[in-house]
Amino acid sequence: MSGTSSPGPAPDALELAALLCSKVCHDLISPVGAIVNGLEVLDDNPKPEDRDFALDLIRKSAKTASARLQFCRLAFGAAGSSGAQIDLGDAQNMAKGHIEDGKVTLTWNLPRLLLPKNRVKLLLNMLVIAQQTIPRGGTLNVDPVGEGDATIFQITSAGLNARVPQNIVDILNGTSANTVDAHAVQPYYTRLLAEACGLKVTLTLDGDKVIVAAA
Repeated sequence: MSGTSSPGPAPDALELAALLCSKVCHDLISPVGAIVNGLEVLDDNPKPEDRDFALDLIRKSAKTASARLQFCRLAFGAAGSSGAQIDLGDAQNMAKGHIEDGKVTLTWNLPRLLLPKNRVKLLLNMLVIAQQTIPRGGTLNVDPVGEGDATIFQITSAGLNARVPQNIVDILNGTSANTVDAHAVQPYYTRLLAEACGLKVTLTLDGDKVIVAAA
């Protein structure tokens, strides 16, 4: 009897779209809910100190929601017509707004140039995966491999208890026996983007760091 499992069924186009929509909604629930909570406090005619707290909560949550929306639009959305190119400078701004949350610091060492849309979308999705390798926070360093239109990426994550999630590795390798759900759709989508670019994403533990690379 073989010790390997057959890959789980791949979602069709409609299911994939639904799963990605579920992920985006999940990412926005927390900051939008905080905005609603802050408005409810204001509706109750609060004391001045409670009013200040509510306004501060609304400001921070609105900023977070906006950053996540902009990031998701580029990482998961159409982001222009088929064959469009995206400025890595714009990608950097969206990545910093989404990734840097007080626990994670992003160092962006990429040159500012235009790259094909799917290649930039792949980079942003690799960042999401890299962030999951440092659940207690840390640093993410993004470096180029190659030059010009052939530029690909390597992300080095470092933090306390940095790890390589095996479920993500299996999904990226296409060997996961589990059905793709809303929790697994992001690495699955990353694999699709990599395949569209003729690449493969790998995760490697290097001492106390994790290397997320496309090659």
